[in-house]
Amino acid sequence: MRIGLDGFPLLTPRTGVGHYTFELARALARLGPADAFELVAPGPFPSSVIEDIRRNCPDNLRAVNAEANWIGRRRWWTVGLPLYLKRASLDLFHGTNYEVPLWNRRRSVLTIHDLSILLHPDTHPAELARRARRRLPVMARSASMIITPTESVKREVSERLKVDPEKIVVTPEAPRRDFQRMDLEKVAETKQRLGLEDEFILFVGTVEPRKNLLTLVRAFDQILRQTSRRPQLVVVGAEGWLMDELFAFIKESSISDRLLLTGYLDDDDLRALYSSCRVFVYPSIYEGFGLPPLEAMACGAPVIASNIATFRETLGSAAQLFEPNDVEGLARSIVEILGDEDRRRTLSRSGLEQAAKFSWERTAQLTFEVYREVMSQT
Repeated sequence: MRIGLDGFPLLTPRTGVGHYTFELARALARLGPADAFELVAPGPFPSSVIEDIRRNCPDNLRAVNAEANWIGRRRWWTVGLPLYLKRASLDLFHGTNYEVPLWNRRRSVLTIHDLSILLHPDTHPAELARRARRRLPVMARSASMIITPTESVKREVSERLKVDPEKIVVTPEAPRRDFQRMDLEKVAETKQRLGLEDEFILFVGTVEPRKNLLTLVRAFDQILRQTSRRPQLVVVGAEGWLMDELFAFIKESSISDRLLLTGYLDDDDLRALYSSCRVFVYPSIYEGFGLPPLEAMACGAPVIASNIATFRETLGSAAQLFEPNDVEGLARSIVEILGDEDRRRTLSRSGLEQAAKFSWERTAQLTFEVYREVMSQT
């Protein structure tokens, strides 16, 4: 088979969907050495992606700059990509980021990571929410089959987009293989460079409303005001949108000297922070899968996460769960874990076991089965 995958998520610094796209493509290429896989985009890939493919991937995976003209780039999904697929004679195209080519009769698989933009439109830029309302139902109808990362997202897609559940297959994602406990010497160097103390609370993710950081900083403020503890709160991630309320609270509170906003960090720095934080907190109000908590678990971090359907499914009893908007409950959980070494060890051990249940090899196997099902339909 010749399989094309959406390379668009790899044209910018990798976050969730970019990591999913790359890890899946690499694992598929290893699983199917007799098949050919292409990451297709309408422009040049960053040199880091090209180098990563060259050094860390099999020869049957390559990045393809489709070199679309102005119209093809501007109308990639309706003009540029369908023309490329016709020219390249691919057997199947996998849209890894909510979109598949339109006006195209070739077989296609669509990954819908979550329905946040439909279920929580107020946490996204208005124009993106309007676009999703128009396009997502069309994409869901156009795809031969749909992949979701969890059963909870599968139910949402079936109900909200009116899709037959038989058309939807769950393929869980996984922490990247590099996310393991880091050597203490390397951890110390990273902490010193970033200005981290021994006792710090960690959050990793795009700074946007859906991640519910306001609840976390309010809980942190409560800890500083009502207890004798003085941990740092370290927030790792690029700044997103609609965060005026969060930054206003930070400015008006007294937490700024104990708060560190690092921005985007590379994987080595992330591993060091996951491996050395006293507790990792992920208070998101909605997730399709939620890789950061599992990455943290894979590095041995004790995890506190919001009590939402996805985390009950993916994290289970390996994390300490709290109600997403319960500031006092979150503050209590953090203080409890900071002060209880046995509890931290228990969560660390159960988290390692939970993270080990997921692998990109398994994700690729399940995805390959979807491809075979689609190929058998026509």
